[in-house]
Amino acid sequence: MSVIAIAPCSKLPDYEESVRRAGGEARVLDRMADAPADVIASIDGLLLTGGGDVAPSLYGEEPHATFSGAEAGRDEYEIELVRLALEADLPVLAICRGVQLLNVARGGTLIQDIPDEVGVTVNHRVPTPPHSMAHEIWMEAGSLVERLMRERLAAGDACPVNSRHHQAPKRLGENLISSATAPDGVIEAIEDPTRRFCLGVQWHPENFWRTGEFRALFEGFIQACQR
Repeated sequence: MSVIAIAPCSKLPDYEESVRRAGGEARVLDRMADAPADVIASIDGLLLTGGGDVAPSLYGEEPHATFSGAEAGRDEYEIELVRLALEADLPVLAICRGVQLLNVARGGTLIQDIPDEVGVTVNHRVPTPPHSMAHEIWMEAGSLVERLMRERLAAGDACPVNSRHHQAPKRLGENLISSATAPDGVIEAIEDPTRRFCLGVQWHPENFWRTGEFRALFEGFIQACQR
């Protein structure tokens, strides 16, 4: 059974259950005890989770007035995990804050506040209930995320998602491409086609572990970890 390291966050059960339902073994990391190099040597895949904003200093900007940072040391710890995982070509699945951190780790930047920089034509923050659909996204044909989600797509390339974020990838990092967008143009998924499996999504597929709407994302991730 593939061992999946899960970056620690405040809402772990849905991530753990999503991994288990897809056939993986969840291992929640402890930043104080689990050195990144030791982690990468003992796992089959890395799952980056939601949480506070990535520090703008890591991509050369001053913080927006809405900045709400993650726990002290979390950014640096997870960036090192991403760097080592990709060097080893381990599969990486990144969710919400995770996709933002993945982009920054590869040299990209972020939209620090969507309402301020993009506008409010699409509501990207619908926090409750966590599985409520907020808007649709359009997936790029032939992309990894589109191939995984093909059975759920309506009208060819559209899919409804939940949403509770105010930041998003802006300038994409090394080898990353946009593979899904919201109707306002905000990037909703990125991936690195040069890697075995490197996918980040802005929505929260883990909230649907009971009903399975996005189980294919986790199943594809676990399958990549087994190869």
